[in-house]
Amino acid sequence: MAEEAKKLAAYAAVDNHVQNNQVIGVGSGSTIVYSVDRLAERVRQENLNIVCVPTSFQARQLILQHGLTLSDLDRHPELDVAIDGADEVDSDLTLIKGGGGCLTQEKVVAGCAKHFVVIADYRKDSKALGQQWKKGVPIEVIPMAYVPVSRRIAKCFGGEASLRMAVSKAGPVVTDNSNFILDWKFDQAQNWKDVNTAIKMIPGVVETGLFVGMAERAYFGMEDGSVQVRDPPVN
Repeated sequence: MAEEAKKLAAYAAVDNHVQNNQVIGVGSGSTIVYSVDRLAERVRQENLNIVCVPTSFQARQLILQHGLTLSDLDRHPELDVAIDGADEVDSDLTLIKGGGGCLTQEKVVAGCAKHFVVIADYRKDSKALGQQWKKGVPIEVIPMAYVPVSRRIAKCFGGEASLRMAVSKAGPVVTDNSNFILDWKFDQAQNWKDVNTAIKMIPGVVETGLFVGMAERAYFGMEDGSVQVRDPPVN
């Protein structure tokens, strides 16, 4: 059911936001597989001229496997739209991303896009961050800094920031940028904009998995086969 929901959200986003002669940022993760499927289908059926910029090695492989045109930010520093998944989306469209470890490249690509759209299944929908996603906020750090950074985060904001360990490899997870990831399990609600800025200022932090004020629309595939659309609240 969750897989069908991912597919519904992915197809809706691609159908509503992708047009001919666009440069598309392609996100990472399991939901994105469906959006690339749909993108390739539309390119074939409608003969679209589309250029794709990946957010990870996984996204790059997907683009190549589907025969889509691969590019990068050197050649295309301005994107028309970026489509990506999320681990959790709150009522303000603040996101936690980085469960798959690609948060830095995902944030760079999203930041280069005129429009940033999120796709997810119903399990990722939350009123407040931490309700559904229990693994914490991913924070990419340079390897030499992981201990001081984790201590500083715990001291300043509470909770615990622990080094993410690999599953089928001995030792820590290493990102596409050759860095480590801390997962910060926070113990209370925070002002995410301020916390994101403060964590980014800690020496050794590369990027956080908090995406604040970036997504302009989220598509949720629901259990009943519908797609729910959420826009940010108007302040």
